[in-house]
Amino acid sequence: MSAWGDAKTSGRPEVKPEGRGELKIGEAARRVGVEVHVLRHWNDERVVVPDRAASGHREYTEEHVRRLRVVQACRDVGMSLAEIRLVLHRGEAGRAGAIERRLRRIRAQRAQLADAERFLEHVIDCTHDLLTRCEDCTGYALRASEPVEEPGPVAVDGGGDR
Repeated sequence: MSAWGDAKTSGRPEVKPEGRGELKIGEAARRVGVEVHVLRHWNDERVVVPDRAASGHREYTEEHVRRLRVVQACRDVGMSLAEIRLVLHRGEAGRAGAIERRLRRIRAQRAQLADAERFLEHVIDCTHDLLTRCEDCTGYALRASEPVEEPGPVAVDGGGDR
C-alpha cells in the first residue's frame, strides 16, 4: 500500500506489527506543523494513507512525513485535496491540466499584486488632495474592480475536500 493512498486493490492500509519505529499521528502532525484532525482528514480523503498497527492506530513512517510535507506545500500554493490527488502521481490523468490551471492562477495573482504595488507607490507621492481626483488612482480602482477570469475548479470524483 502506498502512503499516498493509491492502492487500487484492497483500498485498505497495510497492517503492521506495532513498535517498528513509526510515528503516532500526534508526532507526525507536530513534525508537519498541522493539527491531528488535518491528518485524519487527509487520510479520509485518501491523500496520504498511513499504515495501521494491529491495534488499528495510524502509524506514519519517515516516508509518510515527507509526503505529508509535499501535501502541505501543495496546500500552501492553494491546491485543493482533489488537485493534490491528481498531481501527486506523475501518470494521473488530468495532472498537467491541474498544474497549468494553478500556475495561471498564481500568475494572475502575481500580476494583481504588481499592479497593487505600483498603485501604492504612486499614492505615496500623489499630489492630489483626494485620490478620487487623480486619474492614476481612479484608473487603478477601475481595473481592480473588474472581475478576474479564473479557470474553473478541477473536476474529480465526488465529495468536498477543503
